[in-house]
Amino acid sequence: MRISPRPLAVLLALVGTVAAGCGSADKEPVDDTATPMDRTYVSTEVVGDQIPGGGPMTLTFTDGRISANSGCNSAGGTVDLSNHIVHTSPLASTLMACTDGRDGADAWQNTFLESDPTWRLDGDQLTLTGKSVTVHLTDKKIVSPDKPLTGTTWVVTTMLTPDAQIRSTTLDQVSPNITIGDGGTVNGFAGCNRITGTAGVGPGDAVNFALATTRMMCPPEVMEVEQNVLRALDGRTTATIDAATLTLRNDNGYGLILRAQ
Repeated sequence: MRISPRPLAVLLALVGTVAAGCGSADKEPVDDTATPMDRTYVSTEVVGDQIPGGGPMTLTFTDGRISANSGCNSAGGTVDLSNHIVHTSPLASTLMACTDGRDGADAWQNTFLESDPTWRLDGDQLTLTGKSVTVHLTDKKIVSPDKPLTGTTWVVTTMLTPDAQIRSTTLDQVSPNITIGDGGTVNGFAGCNRITGTAGVGPGDAVNFALATTRMMCPPEVMEVEQNVLRALDGRTTATIDAATLTLRNDNGYGLILRAQ
């Protein structure tokens, strides 16, 4: 008697179909109701044309707006995320000159964002797909957790006045800084003179400074930096930490942006 192999072939085909179905069921679906709004993301991989200077690209979505930085200038505008497409208005940008190959980062960034890339959010992972570039980003809180206010040395990178944000070569050269100890003691450098004193932390994001300095004199441009630093640290401030960046805003309108050392 000859036995036909056809029933066995049919059985194997059915087993394969069931196995494939089980594999698909195991993959969790992406939540289509989640959006990137009110979060900041940092690029971890770029597929296609690379960011000049190496990036990374940092994107913040808040209140219907987008802000972006890919290593040189910061740009921002309105954003519409409907239909899983990033549709931005023309982006307004700061006008700082950049070196080390980063001078092309702004053009790369604007070309990519203004091409209406699609977006996909899977937990803390955001993927933007354009015509020739795909950017994989991760929530900044995962990539760079917030530094603690106390016990960290914070270096001033930008001075805030009631009318402007100020960055300068002199500021970079003198590197004003402060460190708040766990017991509220403050030590630092204002640009010319040493800083000592105390800081009362809390309630909430309030930080109340009571500081004294040495009495040395330095060139006028250095003393101008120091005066702005001390105005920002005079009395009550509001502190905001985002990863390795601390922003202090004084009730008098002055403030500082500092980075963790």
